[in-house]
Amino acid sequence: MSAPYSAPDDAPVSAQAFPAAPAAPASPDRLRAPDAAPPRIPVMVPWLGEEEAQAAADAVLSGWVAQGPRVAAFERAFAERVGAEHGIAVSSCTTALHLALIALDLGPGDEVVVPSLSFIATANAVRYVGARPVFADVEEATGNLTPATVDAVRTPRTKAVLAVHQGGVPADVHALRAACADWDVALVEDAACGIGATVGGKSVGQGALLAAWSFHPRKVITTGEGGMLTTDDAQWAERLRRLREHGMNVSAAQRHASSKPIVESYLEVGYNYRMTDIQAAVGLVQLGRLDEIVARRRALAARYAELLSEVPGLRPVRDPGHGQGNFQSYWVLLAEDFPVGRDELLALLSEAGISARRGIMASHLEPAYAGHGAAPLPVTERISRDSLILPLFHTMTQDEQDRVVAVLREQAGG
Repeated sequence: MSAPYSAPDDAPVSAQAFPAAPAAPASPDRLRAPDAAPPRIPVMVPWLGEEEAQAAADAVLSGWVAQGPRVAAFERAFAERVGAEHGIAVSSCTTALHLALIALDLGPGDEVVVPSLSFIATANAVRYVGARPVFADVEEATGNLTPATVDAVRTPRTKAVLAVHQGGVPADVHALRAACADWDVALVEDAACGIGATVGGKSVGQGALLAAWSFHPRKVITTGEGGMLTTDDAQWAERLRRLREHGMNVSAAQRHASSKPIVESYLEVGYNYRMTDIQAAVGLVQLGRLDEIVARRRALAARYAELLSEVPGLRPVRDPGHGQGNFQSYWVLLAEDFPVGRDELLALLSEAGISARRGIMASHLEPAYAGHGAAPLPVTERISRDSLILPLFHTMTQDEQDRVVAVLREQAGG
């Protein structure tokens, strides 16, 4: 990875002006008596409050809890936010990826280049359509694919590239789009972690052929579970909406809204990949918080970077030159001669009451891909082996950050 992050001039909040943690309902695991041990620091806490609770309650009381008008409103608002013509709400980012690959008509005999350095769902979605995931290495600075790493494993059977904005660090999609156009292959963006990140000042996913998004609780905004596909192609959007609802030619919402009976037909084999109106109601509130959430995460990241600059043997994640991240995850890479290994450091943090996580997985090393075969992936294996994700959440205090850094400093011998 590259040098420690330093907040750019246009960062919304600087480390020097670090704000107080926003008010939030007290969590039982963070309350303690004056003489008790410090409360455990979680790795992530969703930013949810009374507005989300009321929005969900309103959806329940409306009598319309399945996919309906709130889903449609969320699709419109989300697409507008990321600069896309169409949004298709689904049950998860994994199902969004599956539908994206169906839209591209991929199947047996086709290859899709994917990063191994990603949650395993990225590669699994390729297998869902019968195609073969081909693992590519990533650059150390961002953990993302580049044209060079893709080209190293590309073959005449390559039909698509699935690029991930890993941990909220935006991939250089302009370079990847140009390369894919030259190769005549499709580029799909796995933007599961990407909402609020930018490339060249514009939202991740803007201008994408197809982009898939996640609203899992560990993401920047959440609907509990849920996902979204965005595209500028109206015909794809129409088909994708059918596919998420069993392939029906008219949606359940359209049938219920009609004053006349409608007998639906099923145009192709589809899926039950729908989002509920309860989830969408929460998503609309969360989307309204997005700027504030990203600003807070960037402020926390800036302070981490300032503190960790004094700790030898650690390289924190940072913004790439082509864009700004949302710090969905704040990870650090240990030097190969760091005094303790990554797993031992995780255990020491846990003993100190701090929840951290291993860094991004290397999918090609998981049992599900035993015997699958992969080109050498030295950067992927290095990052996956030697990185860890530190706690970062909206109510995190300076004292809590200081506790995390103190353990790292002690183990580094600094």
